Amino acid sequence: MEDFTEVSVVKCLDPFKDVVDALQMINAEKAVNKNEKVIIKPNYIIAEGPDYVHVTDPRIVEALIIWLKNLGVDDITVAEGGLSIDTADRAFKITGLTKVAKKYEVKLVNLNKDKFVKVKVPDPYDLREVNIAKTVLEADCIISVPKLKIHHIAGVTLCAKNLMGCIWPKGIMHVNIHEKLADLASIIKPRINIIDGIIGSEGDETSGDPVRMNLVIAGLDIVATDTVGCLVMGIDPRKAKFLQLMSKKALGICDLSKIRVLGESLAEVARSFRLAYGFEDWRLKEPLNDLLKKQ
Repeated sequence: MEDFTEVSVVKCLDPFKDVVDALQMINAEKAVNKNEKVIIKPNYIIAEGPDYVHVTDPRIVEALIIWLKNLGVDDITVAEGGLSIDTADRAFKITGLTKVAKKYEVKLVNLNKDKFVKVKVPDPYDLREVNIAKTVLEADCIISVPKLKIHHIAGVTLCAKNLMGCIWPKGIMHVNIHEKLADLASIIKPRINIIDGIIGSEGDETSGDPVRMNLVIAGLDIVATDTVGCLVMGIDPRKAKFLQLMSKKALGICDLSKIRVLGESLAEVARSFRLAYGFEDWRLKEPLNDLLKKQ
């Protein structure tokens, strides 16, 4: 692993342009081979239309499809599970992704209806084995595309938490969730991570209030990307236990001194999101500039 990693933070007013800019900043094209099977994994925990407060904006998914097609990738699947057995199917329709998939000749897969393979977790913190969708296991490259959101159990739901959409049952994760998120990330390893921060959700992951941010955050390192996502929401990433546990498993970098932020200044774009009950101690206790200067 390199001594540092890069994460781009880009103002997003035109997703079809700005998503590509964020990916180019981190040289994301080097992480994809045109002959590979690529999965785009958005967050459709619920089926929701505009303004897509709690789910991934479909324009970002479409922008990724176009970007991959321009790289010569043909085997593209948009895959998600969602809260219930048919959530993804309804989400694909209400977001317009059914039409998008037909337009670009890509596949849509409801992971909750997929075949599952029981996988043993190596050297687990807590999750010894887990059922993972076969479609995910057979992919060569996974692109995690979560929403910028607060979560009432995990504190935040970003790139690592987004991986829960690939398993069944999902409820097994809710006890010792930080340990289990780190364990799951040791099996499912996205090569590219891009957080939809056009509109964030504060207070809760499915009923939270909208926060207009107009941002996309992209990185090849899932831990670093989630670390920057936390900072953008005014959260101290050192409080997010799953990030520390993932770092100990060598799954990415959470040390701020080794994360190079490209694009927008974090101090200028960060907001103080309303946290879920019980997570008030996660809030940054000092100005972001002061924290970054210490690193």
